[in-house]
Amino acid sequence: MKRRDFLYVTAAAIVAGRAQAAQSEVERYRHARRYMNLPCGRIAYVERGKGAAALFLHGAPLNGFQWRGALDRLSPYRRCIAPDFMGLGYSQVPEDQSVAPAAQVAMLAALLDALGVEQADIVASDSGGAVAQLFLVRYPARVRSMLLTNCDTEPNSPPPPIQPVLDMARAGTLADDTATWLADGNRARATFGAAVYHDPALLTDDIIDYYVAPMVSTPLRRRQYHAFHNALAPNPLAGVEAVLRRSAVPVRMVWGASDIIFPVADAEYLDRIFPRSRGIRRIPKGKLFFQEEFPNVIAEESLQLWRSS
Repeated sequence: MKRRDFLYVTAAAIVAGRAQAAQSEVERYRHARRYMNLPCGRIAYVERGKGAAALFLHGAPLNGFQWRGALDRLSPYRRCIAPDFMGLGYSQVPEDQSVAPAAQVAMLAALLDALGVEQADIVASDSGGAVAQLFLVRYPARVRSMLLTNCDTEPNSPPPPIQPVLDMARAGTLADDTATWLADGNRARATFGAAVYHDPALLTDDIIDYYVAPMVSTPLRRRQYHAFHNALAPNPLAGVEAVLRRSAVPVRMVWGASDIIFPVADAEYLDRIFPRSRGIRRIPKGKLFFQEEFPNVIAEESLQLWRSS
């Protein structure tokens, strides 16, 4: 076999192997998905493990599947709960239900109540990090510790690089644009994937389908997907710094240093304002959604934070 042909076959085998592994991941997560009927709607979540609770809050346009690797590694130590936010993922809410960050906070409190959880360690990403900070402001006694990865801060919310996304949501075209990823996974990897993953190949067609399909499945879900993004401006974190500066909760920042949306300066800001900050770990190759690529880092840092809290 010629060297060129050998390299082609090898590369094709790697891609096929990734797709097969991703499919099994998706199917396993799909089978684990549960629903909780709450006043706000039917909330999708995955729960693994026993003992003290840990709550995992995903980014947009993802869902709880973002945390699958962390859940695999941390469920022996915590009761890990990964819900899907309203307007994203597989949660189903009526048209008149707000999907703004403050409403997400209320949903999380109701979900924890329904699951019998009084207090949780929070691990959060992206817009989920904004919700985590608002949850801490609203329910400080319910937060045992907080691990924040690349996410909104009061001075950088919404971050300027996502303005084109917000513009499309306001124009009602974002769902149509996102839906094209289902037919053209290569386009999704070359645009969205390249922006938020060190290795966009992680975003296989099966994973794209699991993330995108529910959000564009009906006209209502498309409107709610737009509403989720429309609620990110004006700044939902306006005024929270003064409260966060008085927080007694231990907080650790684990930050993708190659992210152009939430730079390391945001982590440094959080390190300054939280009185019980446990400092920053920088992930040199990490972009916005590095949590999927480096779940060992999330597990390691979470366990260290939990043990020291």
